[in-house]
Amino acid sequence: MGSRRSFLQSCSCPLSLFVVVVALAAPSADGSRAARVPCYFIFGDSLYDSGNNNNLNTSVKVNYSPYGIDFPAGPTGRFSNGRTAADIIGETLGFKDFIPPFASNPDDRQILVGVNYASGSAGILVQSGKQGQLRNHKVTVSRIVKKLGSKKAAFEHLGQCLYICNMGNNDYINNYILPQSTAIRSQYNPAQFAALLVARYSAQIKRMYELGARKVALAGISNIGCTPSLIATVGTNGAPCVTSVNQLVAPFNIGLKSLISQLKSAHPDAKFGYLDTIRAGILASQEFKVRTTPCCQVSTVTGLCLPNTVPCSQRQSYLFWDAFHPTELANRLGAPILLPVIQRIL
Repeated sequence: MGSRRSFLQSCSCPLSLFVVVVALAAPSADGSRAARVPCYFIFGDSLYDSGNNNNLNTSVKVNYSPYGIDFPAGPTGRFSNGRTAADIIGETLGFKDFIPPFASNPDDRQILVGVNYASGSAGILVQSGKQGQLRNHKVTVSRIVKKLGSKKAAFEHLGQCLYICNMGNNDYINNYILPQSTAIRSQYNPAQFAALLVARYSAQIKRMYELGARKVALAGISNIGCTPSLIATVGTNGAPCVTSVNQLVAPFNIGLKSLISQLKSAHPDAKFGYLDTIRAGILASQEFKVRTTPCCQVSTVTGLCLPNTVPCSQRQSYLFWDAFHPTELANRLGAPILLPVIQRIL
């Protein structure tokens, strides 16, 4: 599993899902694909992480089997059996190689094409999960300035790049909805907490703009109440998902959409788009027989796959790989739902 051919053969998906994929990365005259954009920068949490946590002193890293069982290079630190949604978007845009993680110390040639800063457990708030992704990107920008000879040349290059950001999930999973997080819940009601997140996120996106970003896609928080972890720990009272949790995070997505409108007005020289991960997740989930049970055996503490265990063999039937993260096939089915927004940004 993992190639586009095997994916199409194993999936009874609507053909309309793939029309935009073909449009974004059409073959050139010699049969090769030309990248739709020259460069691609990735920010986020474990849904996009491609190995940045591997050498950190944290339990939130997955550079071991059975992770990567369907990935060409095996376990790389991706929180899936195969490609992440960010990987698939990059492939669809025509990038020949996977965007390297910042932790791999990409060379000057690689950073001109892009860098992945995403880190498992990262959040918008510091207390949700430590991450210095913008600080790392500033290092990359400085290197690009030096490589291209001037800030003007560097920013002309960066202004053509796609920036994709997926943040906020851990601010709820690892913070607000934790049973022990009574202090923050007493300080902020759900609407106030969402407003706090959006305000902090706004400052971070504006800093990204100051560092040259002009084509920015911001992902909303997915229906985290539908993850096997939340379903197992909270219960659903007969519903498919934990409705109360999904309702809890809804104000953030509303606020994020409003922020994007504000950013468009404040920065007419840039393009911003909202990636509706809830819609993508709902449409993708309909293709799976097993939607609430992880494919691998998971730790009751972290929700991650237990090392060196044997996962399910019918991975094309499972929506979730572990207790939090989707399988590659789920990512492949969800990505085409997001691509029209990316196409408008480009």
